[in-house]
Amino acid sequence: MGNGLIVILALILLTTLLYLEKRENRKGRLPTKIVLSMLFVVAALLQPHPLLAYYRFLLLGLLFCLVGDVFLALPPEKMFLAGLISFLLGHVCYVVGFFYVSTPNGWTLTGTLATVVVSGGIYLWLKPHLGAMKFPVFFYVVVITVMLSGAWTVLGDSGLTRSGRIMVFAGALSFYFSDVFVARDRFLKYQFINRLIGLPMYYTGQFLLAFSVGLLT
Repeated sequence: MGNGLIVILALILLTTLLYLEKRENRKGRLPTKIVLSMLFVVAALLQPHPLLAYYRFLLLGLLFCLVGDVFLALPPEKMFLAGLISFLLGHVCYVVGFFYVSTPNGWTLTGTLATVVVSGGIYLWLKPHLGAMKFPVFFYVVVITVMLSGAWTVLGDSGLTRSGRIMVFAGALSFYFSDVFVARDRFLKYQFINRLIGLPMYYTGQFLLAFSVGLLT
């Protein structure tokens, strides 16, 4: 299966998923989301992986995110925290992978400072609505901020290929901002617009990270 076919299948599944989300069709949403998320795992498996450790960390992160997608597709009042933990573990794997292949540089400090400011603003925006989830969400925001810091580090590491660095950063950034719409949907206002914007950003980010496995050297 080539990358082109993977992208076409992903677009078809994503369009189907958005239609099912619009219709609030839970029975159809769960299997569609599982297959779509399995596809980004398959994408990583099919790439060449000259940086074996990076491939393993990214693959493990994608698998945790696949599990998180399953949890979030189930009734949110029961499974949201389990999904949050799964995605948190996925981000930890990405962090390890990013810092394994790249050396801290000027982009690390600048990008981290910018990300901390944005993450702090997002958390303060969400905080009045979080209730008992204040600490789990705070911890998640810290971890995803570190994840994006790692992506800034990859972006600034000239020892890696330009196309791979851009793909990693774009993927991590898309994932980061997709979580804003997950949080808005869960804690502020349950609206289809959150999923209409957030899901394409999320899957774009995951597939870019999956494809980056073969492009950093």
